[in-house]
Amino acid sequence: MIPRLHVVTDDQVLGRPDFETRAREVCEVLETREPADRGGVDRGGVGGSAGGSVALHLRGPHTTGRELIRLARVLCEPAAACGVTLLVNDRLDVALAVEVAGVHLGSRSVPPTQARRLLGANRLLGVSVHSESEAAEATESGADYLFFGPVFETPSHSGVAARGAELMGRVASRVDLPVVGIGGVTPERAAAVITSGAHGVAAIRGIWDAPSPADAVQVYLDAVERGLREKRVIREKRAIFE
Repeated sequence: MIPRLHVVTDDQVLGRPDFETRAREVCEVLETREPADRGGVDRGGVGGSAGGSVALHLRGPHTTGRELIRLARVLCEPAAACGVTLLVNDRLDVALAVEVAGVHLGSRSVPPTQARRLLGANRLLGVSVHSESEAAEATESGADYLFFGPVFETPSHSGVAARGAELMGRVASRVDLPVVGIGGVTPERAAAVITSGAHGVAAIRGIWDAPSPADAVQVYLDAVERGLREKRVIREKRAIFE
């Protein structure tokens, strides 16, 4: 099951004194959603619900492996209890040491094919891509889902041109994997990213820089739900005229 909302950290977020408290609150959001929203999510179609579909990514390129292992161990239990998918970014060694749900790889990480061999078939493998060719290659490498971006301009990738929602949608239509839009995806943009073809959205600052990250998760989930409904309507209208 590939989550619809991916809550990603960075080194600055991980270093905040209240991070562990805020991360637990993010996990606990799912306990306040309607039970029907906490069901399974399809791997790429327009059906399913976003309500209980959250992944928490421990991403810290300059954070030590020791600290990432500590944080993963701290968050494993609350994440599992709330139905949140806990992933580690880049650090396959940390993911294997703590036995989180899986790992998400970037361009500086180990190759996806090697990661898949070590992870086995039952743990999630995500890969970040920035073009159609990279998406095709990752699809063949054993990935379960893709991050595509930056969809919009974002401070976390200053100087990197936005790929745009249109290209993201084209990539999503040409690979047989769920594609998650990342990069400048604000709550106001989330529904449009979904209707453009994304399976889900990912956010860093839109969550962690909000006065209440937990409330921000609720807002994102509601936006994703709107996008899924709009996508369903678009599909139904197209079917009528085909």
